[in-house]
Amino acid sequence: MANFGTLLDEWRVAVNSEAKNSSNPELLLVMAGNRLPALGSVIYPIDSMRRNLDWVHVKAYDYYLPGRDRVTYFHAALFGPSNMANTDNGINEWKRRGFLPSKLVLGLPFHGYAWTLLSPQKNPIGAASAGPAVTIDGSMGYKFFKSFLRSFGHEAASVYNATSVVNYCTVGLTWINYDDVEAIRAKVSYAKQKGLLGYNVFQVGNDDNWVLSRAAAQVEDEDQQNKRTSLFIIITAAFAAVILMSTIACYLQGRGSMDSAKRFLHKVKNNLSAAEDFNSKASNLQVFSYSSIRAATNDFSSENKLGEGGYGPVYKGNLQKGREIAAKRLSRTSNQGLEEFKNEVMLTTRLQHVNLVRVLGYCTERDEKILIYEYMPNQSLDLYLFDPTRRFLLDWRKRVHIIEGVTQGLLYLQEFSNFTIIHRDLKASNILLDNDMNPKISDFGIARIFKKDEHEANTSRIVGTYGCVPPEYVRKGTYSTKYDVYSFGVLLLQIISSKRNTCYYGTHGNLNLLEYAYQLWKEGEAFEFVDPSLDDSSSSCKLLKCMQVALLCVQEKPVDRPTMLEVSSMLKNEAGTIDSPKKPAFSIQRDENEEGNCLLQENLWSVNEVTISHMEPR
Repeated sequence: MANFGTLLDEWRVAVNSEAKNSSNPELLLVMAGNRLPALGSVIYPIDSMRRNLDWVHVKAYDYYLPGRDRVTYFHAALFGPSNMANTDNGINEWKRRGFLPSKLVLGLPFHGYAWTLLSPQKNPIGAASAGPAVTIDGSMGYKFFKSFLRSFGHEAASVYNATSVVNYCTVGLTWINYDDVEAIRAKVSYAKQKGLLGYNVFQVGNDDNWVLSRAAAQVEDEDQQNKRTSLFIIITAAFAAVILMSTIACYLQGRGSMDSAKRFLHKVKNNLSAAEDFNSKASNLQVFSYSSIRAATNDFSSENKLGEGGYGPVYKGNLQKGREIAAKRLSRTSNQGLEEFKNEVMLTTRLQHVNLVRVLGYCTERDEKILIYEYMPNQSLDLYLFDPTRRFLLDWRKRVHIIEGVTQGLLYLQEFSNFTIIHRDLKASNILLDNDMNPKISDFGIARIFKKDEHEANTSRIVGTYGCVPPEYVRKGTYSTKYDVYSFGVLLLQIISSKRNTCYYGTHGNLNLLEYAYQLWKEGEAFEFVDPSLDDSSSSCKLLKCMQVALLCVQEKPVDRPTMLEVSSMLKNEAGTIDSPKKPAFSIQRDENEEGNCLLQENLWSVNEVTISHMEPR
């Protein structure tokens, strides 16, 4: 490479001379380089490059390829062990050899690779591979990835590995690794923290509707705008709070009310501490300005209004860059709304799954509490199930897809996230549908988080939606993962029947939805319950199987309800014999073989401070 160093010297002389003689700006002299300045037989002339180049594009990808390597590994890992190729080791080596970080540009791949596994693996990283999958060499652009994965629905849930900063997923014997939004954002932040000149994108045309490009740009926007603004607001607010506390303390002291002053100061300090804690935990969400949300929603116009609930109205919005959003504006007078706002922001920073709606950011300017979500063009499931015309748009194939998606979302919350999450408000209006009718569970305002070794908790304040709340929660305030299993059972009955759970059914009009379903099941007339427009003849997921599973989910005792893992297994026909359901919760009549006295209906509603709501569609 000595000749290459000489060539760079000559090029720099020519560039300087051309600029001097033509009065034009100097041409930029740049090159693309390997991850390491010395790789195999190639050793770059660092001294010449440092003198002559304006910058170097570091090719931070294609470290491992399915056509070459017979074990799976990340092709563009940011971090990793020293014996495995990763970008951070490469950047540090460039710096160690004397190349300035300010002359390095980090390469971001908008592509990835697919491997064919020799056998199914729970942890396919480092697994034996038979070679490329999907394409000839296994390479796939990000746009192709997203389309490919969407075709598999819940089976292709992406996993983000924060240790290596990569995304991957497994579909059968195909293992795919690539960079999604999380990895791109982390790598842009890394470039800034390391003092690199910037980043460049290989094959930007592979982006999917500018998703990755916007993710990278948002990191820039947050650093340049939101942090400066937030810092100014926090410092100003804290300074003003100190002055206000001092003034009020002096006033109360003058009136002989030192105890009142101390209590007041203690309360304000707690509020400030809570605010700081909130900001720190929500740090990875974008902070939107009030003016940008107001402009996006056309000044919160009625034409942009999507719906309204106890929390406040929801508006459709369009940001300046063309991205569609949904803005949930919480009521200023609702204490419950404020708690829901904090809870949803806190939980959203910990959760990420294809079947959970994404919160993009929030706004707290001018005492507003606004949550910004990804926009779901097909709105919510209830608008289809209970509409006499729209319900025909959901054939059995689409309903199965929705059932599977909700199941996978709940499995993630209960089994596969770092914490156990109890949603506590699973219902049709909280299942949002994207362009492809993929379901996404929304509204985590009253959700609760458990550690993995915790199984249940109690509360004296009962919240939820009428008809979706299990009996143990209403009676004793006890909730566990079986709470959401119960709600899922109610939802599943609604999906197969297109019936509301707030109406009464049967010959005498005296049976709730659960009782009506169970009566027809016992009498062998289950098909009288299901929506007559549905045809399951070409599906492996059968209507009556779903009805049986749903009735098991709404059993009176939590111990009699299956787990979501068991539900998933039964719906996929992976389970053996499925138990016959007993009478569901909140039943007045009892089974012929049931012993003991039946609970009277009025005794079921015996918890103080009950707040059961029936919300309008959101």
